[in-house]
Amino acid sequence: MTGRFISFEGIDGAGKSTQIAAIATWFRERGDEVVLTREPGGSALAEELRALVLNRPMDSLTELLLMFAGRRDHLQTRIVPALAGGKTVLCDRFTDSSFAYQGGGRGLPLAMLDALADWVQDGTEPELTFWFDLPPDLAAARRAGAREADRIEAQQLDFFDRVRAGFAARAEQAPQRVVRIDASVTPDDVWTQIEAVLQRRYPA
Repeated sequence: MTGRFISFEGIDGAGKSTQIAAIATWFRERGDEVVLTREPGGSALAEELRALVLNRPMDSLTELLLMFAGRRDHLQTRIVPALAGGKTVLCDRFTDSSFAYQGGGRGLPLAMLDALADWVQDGTEPELTFWFDLPPDLAAARRAGAREADRIEAQQLDFFDRVRAGFAARAEQAPQRVVRIDASVTPDDVWTQIEAVLQRRYPA
């Protein structure tokens, strides 16, 4: 039996966490066993790499390689076994974030990311991705005071403009998979958008 793999993308401050919890409840009420996970991180090794990526100085290529190293372990130890067991995997960030942050934001060659994705993922990718789209200045205002910014969150707004453009490019390339959600509205209005997609994709 094969489970469902759904990812959630967007700039920090877009409100993903609140909605992921609501989506988990939606699937559980339908009888699904749900696995909640995240990237960077999601497995014991990947969480250690997450701490390095978010807090230690490094160049862009090192950052990218650590991201994909963590993703490989996350896939092998958590995501793939869960899918094989018929579970619904909800992942806060996946490879689209690498294309947006390291590709768009850092300017690394997209061909390099394509090659890494092919090697690391071995064909495993989300069947549905919710992209929580939000202007970077609004995202920064929401993040302000919430917690101390990590190394990536501390970048300037022009970096996040490039990240947003990276997400938009991914959405354009995979319109059947990536669904844009207007994250600038209230949480209730965000949920209304999401629920409509869920009901259409996964009818009772």
